Amino acid sequence: MAAIAVVVFISLFFVNAGYGKFYQPNWGTSIDNHWGWFLMEVPVFIAMLALWWLSDRRDDGVRLVFLLLFELHYFHRSFIFPRQLRGHSRMPLSIVLMGAVFNTLNALMQGGWIFFVSPADYYPANWLTSVPFIAGTLVFFAGMYINIQSDHIIRNLRKPGDTAHYLPKGGMFRYVTSANYFGEFLEWTGFAVLTWSWAGAVFALWTFANLAPRAARIHDLYEQEFPGEFDPNKVKRMIPFIF
Repeated sequence: MAAIAVVVFISLFFVNAGYGKFYQPNWGTSIDNHWGWFLMEVPVFIAMLALWWLSDRRDDGVRLVFLLLFELHYFHRSFIFPRQLRGHSRMPLSIVLMGAVFNTLNALMQGGWIFFVSPADYYPANWLTSVPFIAGTLVFFAGMYINIQSDHIIRNLRKPGDTAHYLPKGGMFRYVTSANYFGEFLEWTGFAVLTWSWAGAVFALWTFANLAPRAARIHDLYEQEFPGEFDPNKVKRMIPFIF
């Protein structure tokens, strides 16, 4: 998974994933983006629940907390975020299927580690008061807040009937042009820390590999569309002050 993430990272600097700002009909059959996001995200929500239920560790309190944090994100992405989308743009079915496959594999990686592969005594009850768990949870919720706030800012850039393009401002958009991506990367970095696992670390790597090239392309696009409205040397792409 880590090796494939490197390949994806390099590839996405040459190929735009054809959804959202970069949608193109040549990606093939498309569906409404509300359904697209739901169908892409809900498999991981279901798969993680199934892994928990099938495990003989489903009554383990620490692992149950991990499950709740993971599912909190994907409940929002599966059932709330798609309903909040404005308009009805198109999403290629190929993108939806690729996303659903990756999400399912990731559920197997995260749930497999938490509920099956990790040593039974790896997460004692006092793990919930440990430094990695507390620090990781704070980072996780900070990322979730930034992600949701940034999506809210993007959704409200236009008034009903307006088709003009606007530069997102406020929140973490003061520091990066893809604040929503920064929030998501922060979430899964926090999850990697709070679970203190290679599975979590690989998912954080995948999040960066998938989103960073797109964030770079969006930064270039905004620089062309909104010359003079932001300093590209100060407002970074995805990670404040760094990238």
